[in-house]
Amino acid sequence: MLNPHPSLPELEYIQPASLSEASKFLAEHPGEAKAFLGGTDCFVRLRDGAWTLKYLVNVKGLDGTNEIQFDPQKGLTIGSAVPMNRVIAHPDVIKNYPLLAEAAKTVASYQLRNRATVVGNVCNASPAGDTIGACIVYGGVLNVSGLNGTRSEPLSTFFKGPGKTVLQPGDIVTSITFPLPPKGHAGRYIKLGRNKLSDLAIVGVTALVYPDAAAASGFRFRVALASVAPTPLVVSAAEELLASKPVTEQLIADAAQAAMDACNPIDDTRGSARYRKYMVRNLTRQALLDAWRKLK
Repeated sequence: MLNPHPSLPELEYIQPASLSEASKFLAEHPGEAKAFLGGTDCFVRLRDGAWTLKYLVNVKGLDGTNEIQFDPQKGLTIGSAVPMNRVIAHPDVIKNYPLLAEAAKTVASYQLRNRATVVGNVCNASPAGDTIGACIVYGGVLNVSGLNGTRSEPLSTFFKGPGKTVLQPGDIVTSITFPLPPKGHAGRYIKLGRNKLSDLAIVGVTALVYPDAAAASGFRFRVALASVAPTPLVVSAAEELLASKPVTEQLIADAAQAAMDACNPIDDTRGSARYRKYMVRNLTRQALLDAWRKLK
């Protein structure tokens, strides 16, 4: 019988003095230790017995993990320990990356967002991650510190499956960096859940559009889907279609159909695969129209 009142197991809380010390400890205890940031997902999995760990390694505050920095020439860097509410309220995010703030606002509750982080949301690698789509369409790159030094990991190759990434034992994501956003862009994130607050996405659609004279349509679109494939899904077919000819409502409807055709959702307790596919079509059409109307 399942325990109706589960509690956290006993753990050792490790406070390393540096990233190199943290990486070494994590590499020496694979499967027993995890890096600790906000803990909003970690504590739930430990409580429910999905994870059996001996150590939590606190990496908050190490080498810029608590900082947000914007450079008008280079872009935005968000430290891995920066809570979502700081991201949402940051003036440089609001001005230059509004779609990221919009997506972060849909994550759980205000109280939880005081702990939850954008980098944690990405590294959990849940197909339903709310901020992942915005991070992808803004061209986010993860900055990783490991046993062999530092490196960059683009999101296009980061996800390997539900809960699985390219990170190796000893790797610690210290921040995520975004290049300067496309000039004059507009975006929209639509999340379908069983209720308006605090629910995982049954379907999530992120759409971004910006002027580009090199495209036949005069515009480029970026489209990312959540909760309809083993990993976050970029719909290249829809993006190419929307760049190929003048943008009309019919073209947007055709792109939404392309998004529906590209996804491969599963049946689960929150929705059937068939329902998800049709909602991908409907919500992609709405997200694209909303973004397009914002731009126009």
